[in-house]
Amino acid sequence: MKANLREIPGSIVAPRGFLTSGVFSDIKRVGTGKGSEKGRKRDLALIVSEVPATVAGMFTTNQVCAAPVKVCIERVKKGFARAIVVNSGNANACTGKQGLKDALAMTALVAKQLHMPAGHVLIGSTGRIGVALPMHNVKAGILKALSLLDDTPECTNHAVEAIMTSDTQPKRLAVEFMLSGTTVRIGGMCKGAGMIQPGLSATGERPAATPGAGPRQRHATMLCFITTDAAIEAKTLQAALQEAVARSFNRITVDGDMSTNDTVLVLANGLAANPDLRTRNPARPGTRNSELETFQSALTHVCLELAKMIVRDGEGVSRFVTVRVSGARNFAEADAAARAVANSALVKTIWYGGDPNWGRIIAALFYYPAKVVEEQVDIGYATPLPSMRRGHAMKDRSSAARSRTDSSAGKILWSLKRGKPARTPFKALCETARLKEFDLHINLNLGKARAVIYTADLTEEYVEFNKGAIADPNDPYSLGG
Repeated sequence: MKANLREIPGSIVAPRGFLTSGVFSDIKRVGTGKGSEKGRKRDLALIVSEVPATVAGMFTTNQVCAAPVKVCIERVKKGFARAIVVNSGNANACTGKQGLKDALAMTALVAKQLHMPAGHVLIGSTGRIGVALPMHNVKAGILKALSLLDDTPECTNHAVEAIMTSDTQPKRLAVEFMLSGTTVRIGGMCKGAGMIQPGLSATGERPAATPGAGPRQRHATMLCFITTDAAIEAKTLQAALQEAVARSFNRITVDGDMSTNDTVLVLANGLAANPDLRTRNPARPGTRNSELETFQSALTHVCLELAKMIVRDGEGVSRFVTVRVSGARNFAEADAAARAVANSALVKTIWYGGDPNWGRIIAALFYYPAKVVEEQVDIGYATPLPSMRRGHAMKDRSSAARSRTDSSAGKILWSLKRGKPARTPFKALCETARLKEFDLHINLNLGKARAVIYTADLTEEYVEFNKGAIADPNDPYSLGG
């Protein structure tokens, strides 16, 4: 059941009973590393529920995971939490026993000051790998952030800024909808721009190639924090989050690269006072739980919109591309085919140039172990339907793209049919491939399975940003995050 959603302001403090703050604590030395142009950017955030909340989480499946991830995986299993402390500028990854000690110290300080069990505080970190946290600065930042907790728009803006690294745009959203006659709200914020191809799971174990979970792929530097005032049991919330992530964060890629810190956390404090949402009654397996379906639809919407914001704000991104593969023998092959195209450097560079070159696309289909028959493949371009183009604004969107009519929206212009060049005028293909957002349709014509991946082009700006710059070879801390 699709929820009747209304977008509202407030992000993570839109739901009842949540407070937040964000402060500058000099975690990444000002003037060092990428993103230094942001100067004294806030780098530590707190999210706090005024009452205990059920919790769910999804985490990186990178075999090397950061200390904050290790802490969260164990604590989320207990089903309850009240606070999240997040820092940017330092990933606290590959930092050994000291890194784990520092992560626990951060949560312990928050817990002590808020008079709650240490196990009720979760943690997230993002930034440079392999550098120890400047704990004196971090602790001072936590104390300052605690003193500023509030539910004002200013505090929300500060928290969103504090989790950003190479992001150029804040990423936040809140919606409200009805459950059993009660208004329920879900709010979220996330960060991510580079090292993006999440492969999240509840336990950090690599997911099998099942619908939505994706194959054993590389992962990404992204953090997402979601709050809701819905009353929902922990196991049900975890199941809902897994489905939402399968349809959102596990469906995006910017550069196909991996990281160690991917985390999605949800706190549900129940202050909406709706009837408690639970999984379907096992004694009545055929019954529908329409209220839970409504909540699922709303949570998935929030996750998907936030995930798309990450791709649109990707490092160096100038085009947002939705790769839609159909006609595969099974989901695993559809997913493999979509990712092969979405992550191909040669394909991504032609998108940057607005070139509808089907040759590079069909070549990329053979990179991965998906069944493909050359004589069966269809490839085409389409303008996204208006409903697909809502959400976060594309950076540097051209007036030509904005003014384009929707008369042909959704109509597929085929460049290849059954392995042979189609008769679509090349000019029409170019016009679509030069849009800031377009869909790429690939039909393998071998079965009924399908998959979708949200991706982007590859530009010189991405290389320039990520090429590395060592200002002082004698000081690793000068590299920043």
